[in-house]
Amino acid sequence: MDPRRVLIFRTVVRNGTIGGGARELGWTQPAVSQHLAALEKEVGTQLLLRSSSGVTPTEAGQRLFNHSERIASSLHAAEEELAEITALRRGRVRFATFPSAAALLLPPALARMNAQATGVDVTFDELEPPDAIQRLLSNDLDLALVFRYEGTTVDAEGALEWTPVLDDRVLLVVPKDHPRAHDRDLSMKDLADEEWIAGCERCRANLLVNAERAGFTPSIRHTTDDAVVVQRLIQHGGGIALLPESAVEAAPCADVLVRPIAGLNERTIGLINRPGAATIPAVKALRDALVEEAAERSSAAVMI
Repeated sequence: MDPRRVLIFRTVVRNGTIGGGARELGWTQPAVSQHLAALEKEVGTQLLLRSSSGVTPTEAGQRLFNHSERIASSLHAAEEELAEITALRRGRVRFATFPSAAALLLPPALARMNAQATGVDVTFDELEPPDAIQRLLSNDLDLALVFRYEGTTVDAEGALEWTPVLDDRVLLVVPKDHPRAHDRDLSMKDLADEEWIAGCERCRANLLVNAERAGFTPSIRHTTDDAVVVQRLIQHGGGIALLPESAVEAAPCADVLVRPIAGLNERTIGLINRPGAATIPAVKALRDALVEEAAERSSAAVMI
């Protein structure tokens, strides 16, 4: 079986059409069709169902596509490892993280890395953890910075390497004129009758865990991933919320009150990657820069 044809087949399946695959490869559509026909002849069975709307892999085609993804991943790893020969004068890292880490950790980490690995190209997507996990598992990312909360599920992370880098306090955010805003003994139990603003899937799960431990089910009035929107809603009477310290620092709002209360689970920020990917020089350069930046933030201990 010609491995080049297997990778051509992979490109066509990922695009959904022969024409789309040809455009990505920079080839003509007839040339791609000829390679696909030759591959089907090599394996002795039909791999694609062709229609006016595109192509769909047969059962055999789907199995070959799964193998082709692993082949492409191995080839990508081999290409990046060779960057070590040229002392990181080339290489590519596909990276993703969530908004507050993108604002606080990524820019200075990129500055650190660029000083030592000037030829490494980092592409960045802003993704919440579940989406970043799926992109890693699909070999569409090399490295991601995500978060998890104690007592909540971590989806498919078990198949990936996890390196914790930073503890992120969870804080209560209320209107400045909230009657108990400055109550030193305020706890989650005291907030059972409040209306809440929930965040992303994992932040919402953490709110539910903390509320359940305090003996109530929160009344969730609004849901948004945007810390700016959360604080504006709070400012205008839209409820109260739990926000991680990094989110508050990345999007400060002078018109709400942010304070700690006892007993809340902390959020842990960490790096995830496919097993072995952290040894690829370009990936390692970005990973090390993020770890160093997180360590500096921890030692500085920004307090609210």
